[in-house]
Amino acid sequence: MKPSPTKPHGGCLQPVPQPFAGQFITLTPTDLAGDIDELFTGSHEPESVERLWRYLPIGPFPNARAMSEWLAQQLVLPDLISFTVTDNATGRRIGSISLMNIRAGHGVAELGFVWYVAAAQRTKANTEACYLLLRHCFEALGYRRMEWKCDVANEASRRAARRLGFTFEGIFRQHMIVKGENRDTAWFSLLDHEWPRIATAIRRWLYEDDSIPLSTLTEAGGKAES
Repeated sequence: MKPSPTKPHGGCLQPVPQPFAGQFITLTPTDLAGDIDELFTGSHEPESVERLWRYLPIGPFPNARAMSEWLAQQLVLPDLISFTVTDNATGRRIGSISLMNIRAGHGVAELGFVWYVAAAQRTKANTEACYLLLRHCFEALGYRRMEWKCDVANEASRRAARRLGFTFEGIFRQHMIVKGENRDTAWFSLLDHEWPRIATAIRRWLYEDDSIPLSTLTEAGGKAES
């Protein structure tokens, strides 16, 4: 196997909270005053609430105030930027995604704390949201590596990582305790020299032709999961 390309690196710019506009969705820095009521309602629909929060580190919440108080603690973390995902067609707030574990000095960040209301799942919303943030980090900020981590049991999240062209790197056993239970964590990464090909594939699927599964377009023969 050929070694990964390397280049001299003196660190990258720190991402800052800012909006990102796509064709299907718009990302805006999470605003507790303006977003929380709709985010709470959408993420606590009776038919989907348990499934939505199953693999997230906290929640579901008893009310919007409790959710707001927890989010307020997250928003002051120096290595995390939370975005609200808004559907362009309806203006409805349909989910959340974060840039987290940001290490600008190393050019590394993670996409995480991703969730969507039931109606937005299996649409192009998450793919475009991830694309906008990946494009910003790789192309505007010069990042070298983007990460995706999830509970080993969260097969939906693992599929999402693979669809987006992330490479499976392995499992951190007994990585953490979440909601009183052991979590083994699956790690995925996407590197800067891989991004141009992946970006082309994602753009094709999002904006030109979605007749071919995105996973087929992004597949590159990376390390297979066992």
